[in-house]
Amino acid sequence: MTQDTQTPRFSFSLNATDGRARTGVISTPRGDIRTPAFMPVGTAATVKAMMPESVRATGADVLLGNTYHLMLRPTAERIANLGGLHKFMNWERPILTDSGGFQVMSLSDLRKLTEEGVTFRSHVDGSKHFLSPERSMEIQKLLGSDIVMCFDECPALPADRKRIAESMRLSMRWAQRSKDAFGDRPGHALFGIQQGGLEKDFREESAEALKEIGFDGYAIGGLAVGEGQDLMFQTLDFAPEFLPQDKPRYLMGVGKPDDIVGAVKRGVDMMDCVLPSRSGRTGQAWTRRGQVNIKNARHADDPRPLDEQCTCPACSNYSRAYLHHVYRSHEMISGMLLTWHNLHYFQEIMQGMRDAIAAGTFEAWEKDFHDTRALGDIEPV
Repeated sequence: MTQDTQTPRFSFSLNATDGRARTGVISTPRGDIRTPAFMPVGTAATVKAMMPESVRATGADVLLGNTYHLMLRPTAERIANLGGLHKFMNWERPILTDSGGFQVMSLSDLRKLTEEGVTFRSHVDGSKHFLSPERSMEIQKLLGSDIVMCFDECPALPADRKRIAESMRLSMRWAQRSKDAFGDRPGHALFGIQQGGLEKDFREESAEALKEIGFDGYAIGGLAVGEGQDLMFQTLDFAPEFLPQDKPRYLMGVGKPDDIVGAVKRGVDMMDCVLPSRSGRTGQAWTRRGQVNIKNARHADDPRPLDEQCTCPACSNYSRAYLHHVYRSHEMISGMLLTWHNLHYFQEIMQGMRDAIAAGTFEAWEKDFHDTRALGDIEPV
């Protein structure tokens, strides 16, 4: 009883719904996460090109850390010895860590999958490693993350029904092992991951297995892996509804602004994606009027900001001409400013949706979002 008082448990409160869209708050000992929430990806204990305080200034409540990358370099044991991931990367707010499963399947060479786990070779130096539900839980505990993900297998799509069923059922057995290995950790949460590809019956079977085990939150895995937006949305028309109403729902690895809005419309509470930072480093800016390629010559003499309504440093203090120049000159500030802008814009979308759901005006907000994007970028000077 004393332990619970000293360490508040993870909780989720739903404040309002509008259609299937939801807004609420995930409470953790390290701070609240407003939902719907977009989580910037801090793969190797850093959101690339950003200082932690700058990420927070964009409106982010929570970051994502990557188990696979951190276990290889600098190692979870080293991070634990240095005080845990929050201290190591100077981010004192909540951190969610993925399980490592997706990266093992997509990045590693010579992997061997068995019931016990996955043996693989590091993409960094070729060294041999083994990852299982138990080892994934151990690594995430060493990192000290607030939200821990079950270890699962994620098959690439398209795949036949037999392969999807086998993979999903293996992931469900691994979910039970993850829960057993996680144990009782007050103040920390464990999320199960629904699998099943694009198949409605498999998604339902997976959700039932996860609910039987019991988790603090539930993720929708195995989407945004090449199936396209139409098929993803068709799956999201039913997949979230199989999960508990009173727990957060996390769509992994999504996405572009219109993916995010479509997912929230279908009942998703949390998302993550490398897109804002990766795009920022390659000269791509996301604005309310769509995507802008700052590398294009049309911006070379343009004194206007990327987005006149945006209050981020890139838009408040710099012209398109300057942003074009520093990108073309390979200056580091280019990636810094464009990443800040992109993260700011993504968080602005989330705040817009939270406000609209609370006010019961989500449909009107969504129409305005799509109508404004359809206008395309402002005319060249």
